[in-house]
Amino acid sequence: MQPLPLEFLVPVGALEVVAGVLPFAVLVVVLANLLTRVLAQRTYVRQADEGEDDEAVSRYLPHEATNVLLVALAFAMTIVQPHGGLVLATLVVGLFVSDFFEFEARRVEARNGMEIEKPKSAIFASALVLAYAAFQALFFLVEPYWGQVV
Repeated sequence: MQPLPLEFLVPVGALEVVAGVLPFAVLVVVLANLLTRVLAQRTYVRQADEGEDDEAVSRYLPHEATNVLLVALAFAMTIVQPHGGLVLATLVVGLFVSDFFEFEARRVEARNGMEIEKPKSAIFASALVLAYAAFQALFFLVEPYWGQVV
């Protein structure tokens, strides 16, 4: 069998073995990301209250780790399921970018002595990622009805 062109970068055979559980892994990491988002927000508020400027507010490592893991899983899913993976990867990259800018907004709020707001755009992006990840992982539940409509 001829190897795929990019097989030297990613073990495609290994990804095909876990292709069945990959959507569930993505869903679990999305839920973990939502949990770490809540914990990160609490940490940012506490850090802003304790510190005098934006230097006291630092990134929440567990949340950043789930972001990186989510991006990696989304790109892995792109290799296994090109269409669904690309849609998921687009949503996850949007979430990653919104998280980056939301953290910078929290630092600006801390620097100016403002109340630390919730990360509204990241919450919305998380909801979109959660909805699509749940659709991908739990499609077997709606497949009979989906087949009647589509």
